Amino acid sequence: MSHPAMSMKVQAVCSEIFWAARLNLMWMVFTLLGGVVLGLGPATMAAYVVARRHARGESIQWRDYASAYRREFVRGSLLVLPVSVVATVLVGNLLYLSAPGTSPGTAAAGGLLVATYAALVVLAAAGAYLGPLYAHYELPLRDYLPKASLVALTRPAATALLLFALSAVAFVVATAPVLAPIVGVGAWISLNTWLCQRFFEENEARLQAKGNQ
Repeated sequence: MSHPAMSMKVQAVCSEIFWAARLNLMWMVFTLLGGVVLGLGPATMAAYVVARRHARGESIQWRDYASAYRREFVRGSLLVLPVSVVATVLVGNLLYLSAPGTSPGTAAAGGLLVATYAALVVLAAAGAYLGPLYAHYELPLRDYLPKASLVALTRPAATALLLFALSAVAFVVATAPVLAPIVGVGAWISLNTWLCQRFFEENEARLQAKGNQ
């Protein structure tokens, strides 16, 4: 590989890392502005909206994020908060059941631990599509989670790739915790959006080809 080509690739990677850091900072700032609980939903959905625009080659400024945040304040909260509550309960159960000195002891308790793991995987699979679906398609609010769950079940290879990507980001952040406040959420949302955009475009092209046959 020639030096100019290598230099361009390195520059592109550095640009994406810088973008992930910017997106992470915007997400944290606007989550805090909403008092965390009220800010989490709109900040997350705004991040997916601007990440989709970035993936399509647009230049994103803070005012673009702020505009998306205001626009998604109600809908984002209604969509994200219930999922966050369920995830919090499941993680709490998992930590309790798997804590040292808290042995399941019975078959029923052991089954509860396995069921909690399974529920978290299912929620993560559906959640991996939720933000990108919201940013890409205009649907009634109540339809996003069922649609995300359906896509996760009907596209197992894509879902496995998304879960692997999520695990990779989580592993890197867990290995180097200093990265969490710098690029953690931004890196996941950027990668998640980029991958799902490819999946959606492939699916739309396939459907269009079938319609033209």
